[in-house]
Amino acid sequence: MAGLSNGVNMKGFFSKLLRINLKAKTFREEAIPDSVFENYLGGKGLGTYLLMKENPPKVDPLSPQNRLIFCIGPVTNTRIYGSCRHGVFAKSPLTGIFSESYSGGKVAEPMSRTGYDAFIFEEASSEPVWVDISDQKVTFHDAKDLWGKDTYSTEDEVLKKLNQKGAGALVIGPAGENLVRFSVIENDYWRSLGRTGVGAVMGSKKIKAITFHGEKKREVAYLEQLEQFAKETLERGKENPGAQAYRRMGTPMLVAMTNSVGGFPSKYWHLGTFEGWEKISAEALLERCQVKPSACLRCFMACGNLSEVKEGRHKGLRIEGPEYETIYAFGGLCMVHEIEEIAYLNDVCDRLGMDTISSGSLCAFAIEASETGRIQEKIQWGEVDKIAGLLHNIASKKGTGAILAEGIRHAAQAWGMEDIAIHTKGLDPAGYDPRALNGMGLAYATSDRGACHLRATFYKAELSGMIPSNQMEGKAKLFLEFEDRFNIHDSLILCRFYRDIYWDWKYLSTIVEVTTGLKLDEARLRKISSNIQNETRRFNLREGITSKDDTLPKRFFDEPLGKDGKTIRREDLQRMLKDYYALRGWNSEGLPNP
Repeated sequence: MAGLSNGVNMKGFFSKLLRINLKAKTFREEAIPDSVFENYLGGKGLGTYLLMKENPPKVDPLSPQNRLIFCIGPVTNTRIYGSCRHGVFAKSPLTGIFSESYSGGKVAEPMSRTGYDAFIFEEASSEPVWVDISDQKVTFHDAKDLWGKDTYSTEDEVLKKLNQKGAGALVIGPAGENLVRFSVIENDYWRSLGRTGVGAVMGSKKIKAITFHGEKKREVAYLEQLEQFAKETLERGKENPGAQAYRRMGTPMLVAMTNSVGGFPSKYWHLGTFEGWEKISAEALLERCQVKPSACLRCFMACGNLSEVKEGRHKGLRIEGPEYETIYAFGGLCMVHEIEEIAYLNDVCDRLGMDTISSGSLCAFAIEASETGRIQEKIQWGEVDKIAGLLHNIASKKGTGAILAEGIRHAAQAWGMEDIAIHTKGLDPAGYDPRALNGMGLAYATSDRGACHLRATFYKAELSGMIPSNQMEGKAKLFLEFEDRFNIHDSLILCRFYRDIYWDWKYLSTIVEVTTGLKLDEARLRKISSNIQNETRRFNLREGITSKDDTLPKRFFDEPLGKDGKTIRREDLQRMLKDYYALRGWNSEGLPNP
């Protein structure tokens, strides 16, 4: 392997990708040059580089030419905590721009043991197929008998048929098969490559499942130092208040926090608080369900709630969740008042293979459309069974569901509700109202995949008091700090909830050094982050995005929120955008320098 510029040999990567042609049923290994890892690392950096290089400009996201690219990072299958994660990259069928999504669970480690840093699926199969990838070969299995099955059944059946200890599976449900534009790829039952519709990309290629297994092990640069770092991380994590809170309550603890600041979106974004939110809170979940903490591999945080409903019509229902975003989407936006019913709707989405944020948002949009007479279908706020029926109709593209299956922009145009619809670049926002948390306005406007909360998790900065919501001075600078760190997190691929564990650049530098051998200080890591951010921006510009798309729904500016009349002003967003572009080294039109 070629030597690096700082005199070490690259470690932490296999330096190989696997290219799979679904039409021809062929596969081949290809080398990845060291220079790619030096400039982009793995994970998001590698995925972005490959997507820009591989995808033809303006390609139809559901065409065979749209690449489906899975990546892992140099920390995968090591003892680094928060490392059992994988990412997927494509052009989004929902937004038409850059698509990235990450998932935890257990499957990242068998992916790594195949001996590749990335997997590129190109072209499309003529018939449903299950692709098995090992460290020895790729096998294409007929999957016609699996087509139509839900995600749980599919995962169970392929792993049973494979009968390979330690194997992992990625699967789609009926929604992905039917090309629902916000369908997901599932693993470990409840873990999702959730947003932007990658399940539809997988479905367009007629892939029902992908399994992974092998015995390969990545060579790290400094094993002893890595083991010591992991030990120290565990010690710090035991005392970390955030980690303790996640173990105790998981993400539903945010229900109380966002309601307290008037930023919990309710009744399809007309309200910022939910009357009776206590019934859908973390405390309600612990009271109404039998809850056990659940963790991905290589994780001491155990933020997942393995929940079993104790009483009522859903007694015995068992899921991991519901997470905060699902509670906001069905509880807040759709006005469902019982945590057990939210768990039920969560289960429906997981089985069908649909993103819960977009699903809940679109159901709420349909309720508003019904209430205002824009559609004939009768459905009211909080009508759980009708919401569940609508979810099934979305997955099968029947009736009103067929319109909603195309996403919020399509539905808004079909029903003449463009001024009502809430999205940025075609992606429904997460559960943080930018009228109460102004910094989330900048996050939604600039995110490379549309209205996303995870690219910077900037809600934390405002909810924790790091910076006041209505303060514009210095906001873009702090936001960029968050975004830069998380670009590195995503290129390693580390869990978001380890942001407080690896809060300092020195921790990220250490992780990179002990795994890869690269000695990268904060300045060099920021340069890599900038490379990645510029490349995702160039991809989106190539696909037709302009600075005019870096904005928010009209209602956020024109419809004040709550008794306090909270809002986000257009001039404040423009100021933050101007500052952000300048700090990124982009021109006034949001164009990166050559």
